[in-house]
Amino acid sequence: MIASMQLFYPYRYFCYVFANAKNKKGYNSFMFALFQSTLRTMELAILFLIPFIGTVAGSAGVYLFRNGLGPKTEKAIIGFASGVMIAAAVWSLLLPAIADSSYFTAAFGFLLGILFLLAIDQLTPHLHAKALNPEGRPSSLSRSALLMLSVTIHNIPEGMAVGAGAAAMSASGGELTFASALALSLGIALQNFPEGMVVSFPLYREGKSRTRAFLQGVISGVVEPIGALLAFLFVGYLASLLPLFLSFAAGAMFYVVVEELIPEASEGEHSNIGTVGAAIGFVVMMLLDGIFG
Repeated sequence: MIASMQLFYPYRYFCYVFANAKNKKGYNSFMFALFQSTLRTMELAILFLIPFIGTVAGSAGVYLFRNGLGPKTEKAIIGFASGVMIAAAVWSLLLPAIADSSYFTAAFGFLLGILFLLAIDQLTPHLHAKALNPEGRPSSLSRSALLMLSVTIHNIPEGMAVGAGAAAMSASGGELTFASALALSLGIALQNFPEGMVVSFPLYREGKSRTRAFLQGVISGVVEPIGALLAFLFVGYLASLLPLFLSFAAGAMFYVVVEELIPEASEGEHSNIGTVGAAIGFVVMMLLDGIFG
């Protein structure tokens, strides 16, 4: 266990040992509590910001790939993102929810998450990357604004998932729980990387400058750390609802995969590349959860 902490979280291990050493020497317990509070704040900041960094890195792809992404490459990365999200919903959200409550509670929360995203999908005007006509309520917003709203809807459940994972970490305070929450954040960041590309390239093709497309891609990801913080605070006040909220976030993520990502990875000329990408994404997220969890 100690070796694992030194390998994956050296800053955390150092703070833990240093704080306990000070405490054993008789220093004021206030200093020990301050170290613990600072450590927890650093952990939350890392968990909330890692997915956003993934979006920023992906959006920067508009500078690296002058001619954009080819159809097969785009299908592969969308498939990869869908595989990561499905695995995260199962391993990092649904299974912990079932372990802490029951199958019925998890099923109820899962369906609530789907209904929540379905309602947002119907009420919010938005435009998918390759669609000709917007969905949701009629709106006079520009195509780029509608595209950003589509990605924002996509990012809502991801932010909720990260916030719920952080809340689970705080509820137990265990090292393995932090590792699981970190695996979830890393998995969301992995799928945010191709997602950032999928946002910035269509904006660039619509006539935006590379810088404008990059910035709008970055802005589309801001909702994730905000959503994560709100979810964390909400579950923190209602800790008994944590299993329900974990399964709720899983249902919302599942809705995004089935309603948006899988169709985008399968449209056009038939190809298995999206399926292969989904399989790789699922395995990568599963391994992340196994290694860190």
